[in-house]
Amino acid sequence: MEDAYAIDMDEETEGSWWRHVLERALPFLIGIPLVLALGALLYQASTAARDRESALSEQQRSYEIIALARRLDGSIAKAESTLARYVISMDANTGRLYQQHWSRAAAELGALERATRGDAAQHHLVEKLSFAFRDRGQTLSDIALRTTYDQKMTSLGKFHQAGTAQNLTEIGSDLDAIIAAEMERLRARNLDVIRTGDKTAQLATTSWLVGLVLLVAILVTAWVARGAFNDRRIQRRLTRDEAARALALEKAVAVRTAELQLAYVQLQQESTDRAAAEESLRQMQKMEAVGQLTGGIAHDFNNMLAVVVGGLELARRRLMKAPEEAARHIDNAMEGANRASALTRRLLAFARAEPHLPDATNPDELVSGMGELIDRTIGDQIRVTFDLAANDWAIYVDRYALENAILNLAVNARDAMEGKGTLTLATRQRRLAAGEVGECVAGEYLSLAVTDTGCGMPPEVLDRVFEPFFTTKPAGQGTGLGLSQIFGFVGQYGGEIRIQSKLGEGTTVEMFLPRHHGVAAPSTISLSGGASENATSGEPGGDVGLSILVVEDDPRVLAQTRAALTELGHNPICCDSPLKAPQMLQANPDVRLILSDVLMPDMTGPEMIASLPPACRAIPVIFVTGYAGDVSDNRLFEGHGLLRKPYTLAALANAIADAVSELPGSQTTAAAE
Repeated sequence: MEDAYAIDMDEETEGSWWRHVLERALPFLIGIPLVLALGALLYQASTAARDRESALSEQQRSYEIIALARRLDGSIAKAESTLARYVISMDANTGRLYQQHWSRAAAELGALERATRGDAAQHHLVEKLSFAFRDRGQTLSDIALRTTYDQKMTSLGKFHQAGTAQNLTEIGSDLDAIIAAEMERLRARNLDVIRTGDKTAQLATTSWLVGLVLLVAILVTAWVARGAFNDRRIQRRLTRDEAARALALEKAVAVRTAELQLAYVQLQQESTDRAAAEESLRQMQKMEAVGQLTGGIAHDFNNMLAVVVGGLELARRRLMKAPEEAARHIDNAMEGANRASALTRRLLAFARAEPHLPDATNPDELVSGMGELIDRTIGDQIRVTFDLAANDWAIYVDRYALENAILNLAVNARDAMEGKGTLTLATRQRRLAAGEVGECVAGEYLSLAVTDTGCGMPPEVLDRVFEPFFTTKPAGQGTGLGLSQIFGFVGQYGGEIRIQSKLGEGTTVEMFLPRHHGVAAPSTISLSGGASENATSGEPGGDVGLSILVVEDDPRVLAQTRAALTELGHNPICCDSPLKAPQMLQANPDVRLILSDVLMPDMTGPEMIASLPPACRAIPVIFVTGYAGDVSDNRLFEGHGLLRKPYTLAALANAIADAVSELPGSQTTAAAE
């Protein structure tokens, strides 16, 4: 089929070659003369346009010269009148004004000289004017100088003589001659502008007519040629076009498919990025609340440090003279240290970023325990009251997420009250019918309400408070995620949130959370006392006489740990770098316990333990850390003990006892003690 189609194409080409030649040549035979005519007209139009631009330029130059001459005349007149006032008043300011006017006249004369530089006749007149101007300037300067030196009568006489001086007459006549000559030239240049404009307009009209004729001729020629010789070609072209269209469609489908695949990948990436951004913004919302705590935390921490420092100082002074009083001061210092430790751990626990870990929680204990935290956040001018009636009812939530929600509501209430008012936190036992509050199913719920005495919210704001990123705060003072984050938190645990607000009276935000039928876990961290693991009191106990490898990069902490272990009766082996630990273990095969810091410059404590030889893997390990973020990944500490700084001797002894309790011979050692 392809060979037959090629033979048919060759026969048709040989039989009608003269038609193809005529078809292609006819447009050129008609169009070339018209194009040449149009080109000639365009060239003449371009020449006429240049002539017109030149005439306009000369006309503008004449206007400039006339304007400069008249301004110069006015400036000279102003200078002379100012000099007259100066001679009469002898005012120094008037003299300076005269100098300014004469300097301006000199500048205008310079501009006139530059404008007439290309015209010999005008330039000659300007040079003559310049000579008279300088002569006049010397005369007037002499008058001004005499006036400056209080020679008023002489100055008046000189000024009267200068009024009829020859140089003044020459200046006037020269300026008149310059203006008259330029006016004569301006009239001629105006005629040139009119003449060139008429010529340009005529050529433009002629060019448009020739171009129109050319366009019509080309169109007619093309139409006649195509209509006469393209009947059979159209059929072949349609066939080729269909084939090309099918191929183009196939390529377009392939390209579009690739674009859709790329768009799908981009959409997935955007979804991932959006989720990460939202998570980052939620953490920013939490850190915004943490930022509110800074001032109060610093105040409390300094107070606690004052108790510690003062107590130790007093104990050192009373140690020899009054041991009992010294012990009392030491107890006060320990209490202050425990409060500082609990405060630090409480803040770090609140600021952490991790998935929700729900647990049975007593809302009354949680809300009352947040009293100091809320006080530090909202300021001393807002009175915080509690109306807690949850009693023994518990809820199953992440306590840190609930604290974050309560703290965000407290910050919103503070802003609504503009820093002054009453904030009330209330809990109630509620039994709701189906649909009584939102979409809550029938059952028992714990109500937690935050009420303020602020400005309230209008209905249009109430309708949008749960929208992400919606905020009424000024730019840079809120993320708009607070209430939407709380809404998501409450919904995650099968609850509902309700807001009641009136303008000028205040707002109540009430969260309804399902009751959990179980026992609430006690709070492990409190601002009113020490940390739970430091709460052990009494004399230290546990295995005595153990060889313990202490890995700590801080020399002061290393010295304190060594003293504490010695006090407990153990044999500490100090190592100031985790890189030295394998060699020290080989040199001391009797080591039965490793006490290691978590964060160190060369490598972390878990990394050090993971890099030890297999023979040392059976040695018990206690990790010591002072930052809640160190233990965010619990997998790093599986199978090992964990001791948080600061710790007491009793806590250290208990951690050692727990770590070595499963070692061979530990029971024997304990019995011997």
